[in-house]
Amino acid sequence: MYFLLTREYQYVIIPTLHITKLQYKLPKLSQSHPLLEMAALMMPISTTRTSATPSSLTCVLPWHGLRGNLGSSRSLHLPKKEGRWTKRAGSLKVTAKFELKPPSYPLNALEPHMSKDTFEYHWGKHHRAYVDNLNKQIAGTELDGLSLEDVIVVTYNKGDLLPPFNNAAQVWNHDFFWESMKPGGGGKPSGELLELIKRDFGSFDKFVGEFKSAAATQFGSGWAWLVYKANRLDVGNAVNPNPSEQDKKLAIVKSPNTINPLVWDIFPLLTIDVWEHAYYLDFQNQRPDYISVFVEKLVSWDAASSRLEAAKAKAAEREKEDERRRSEEKEEASGNEAAEVYEAE
Repeated sequence: MYFLLTREYQYVIIPTLHITKLQYKLPKLSQSHPLLEMAALMMPISTTRTSATPSSLTCVLPWHGLRGNLGSSRSLHLPKKEGRWTKRAGSLKVTAKFELKPPSYPLNALEPHMSKDTFEYHWGKHHRAYVDNLNKQIAGTELDGLSLEDVIVVTYNKGDLLPPFNNAAQVWNHDFFWESMKPGGGGKPSGELLELIKRDFGSFDKFVGEFKSAAATQFGSGWAWLVYKANRLDVGNAVNPNPSEQDKKLAIVKSPNTINPLVWDIFPLLTIDVWEHAYYLDFQNQRPDYISVFVEKLVSWDAASSRLEAAKAKAAEREKEDERRRSEEKEEASGNEAAEVYEAE
């Protein structure tokens, strides 16, 4: 696994952060880094090293570390604290402020498809534990004070996960999951989302089959996602020189354990949690039954449609920024050539 550097956008390592006896390094990221843009964009509406290779049933998404446009050269500087960057073992007052967000509906609102008991354990215990553990991990460190999305991107660390990543990612994943469902959900999407599903999967029924298969075949714990794949080439940081709307596609990917699409150059629209604690109280070990109920009775196509609209808008902004940057580079190159000719004369 590697990180592709370019001439202009360097991946910079800042000093070592000590957490008890563990040491790890935090990277600086551009303020317009696409991962941070996607993270802010994809928030819900209302740490063991893990392989981060995405699996796709509908398109090829090869893994080359962080890829795509790395944004401008302006740096995101992590906030500096007085003294050494340390978090010593022993008593420590927790100052981090991430909170457990409740779903936008009552805990019994998805019954009989998802029980209140499941919510009380899944949201009330598992999700709460991720939030509490994350706050303890980052309290008194340079991560304290960053947004949740920034913590995820920084601690992903090119796939060599730093200790807080798992809890940070799981907090975000669950926030996103709750808002991927709604009372009276299921059915079919409408409008542009339905048209894109038909275009990219052949039909809505084919999409449903592939999404169910992705969720059912994710070995062990993990997630299945419907994503919007932006207009990028599968070679390093290259940008498609002749973009068209047909290049932008929906895809289905599955991710192991805590990994989410914020660390890839794709926009998540919808997810299902296939960790066993998500469904065991209601379905025991019958994961396929849980997946079918999710798709047919729980999924919020309104949320997915809103996320698609936002993703397309952000992709358009990035295309304009790419074009502006290419124009500047071309002008700079032309100026350098003119200067060389003048000096030769």
